[in-house]
Amino acid sequence: MISANSTKFYTFEEYLTYDDGTDNRYELIDGRLELINPPTFKHLLISKFIEQKFDLEIKRLGLPWLCFREAGVRTGWRKSRLTDVYVLTQQQVLEQIDESAVCQTSPLLVVEVVSHESVKRDYRYKRSEYAALEIPEYWIVDPIESKVAVLLLEDGLYEETEFTGDKQIVSQTFPELSLTVEQIFAAGNIL
Repeated sequence: MISANSTKFYTFEEYLTYDDGTDNRYELIDGRLELINPPTFKHLLISKFIEQKFDLEIKRLGLPWLCFREAGVRTGWRKSRLTDVYVLTQQQVLEQIDESAVCQTSPLLVVEVVSHESVKRDYRYKRSEYAALEIPEYWIVDPIESKVAVLLLEDGLYEETEFTGDKQIVSQTFPELSLTVEQIFAAGNIL
């Protein structure tokens, strides 16, 4: 992660319309733009696989939910994070249908795929910001450590359960989901 070369502080509204003429992606952290490095192909493959699994489960169960990749979530007055995958209700999307894809209410579930430069961000900062936003379920998919942590919000704090290998992931949001850690990480390989 590289900080933008600006000392300017941005409001959330300015962040939503910010355009520096590049394809750079930024998070808003305490009013400052922070440049997010492009993900690896492995990262994208894992995120896409998870999004597809969630989409299939949403469709199978006929739920009024939508799943998105690489969209934003407002986590504070001058804070906005880019998620790898999140699940929203159709109503949340309808309320902002013509606005930037930055959710301003709590998603049902957020997934972050850890990369070498995002370890502290995903495990520490996003964890506390997502808990404060009262996101009920947060997955930390960690290809570096070959594990998936599922965090469930209990009394304002996350209770964490780790899954590895061929263990089936247990999700509160998708209780019938059939998905193992091995399947997630296999999606990051194309051979």
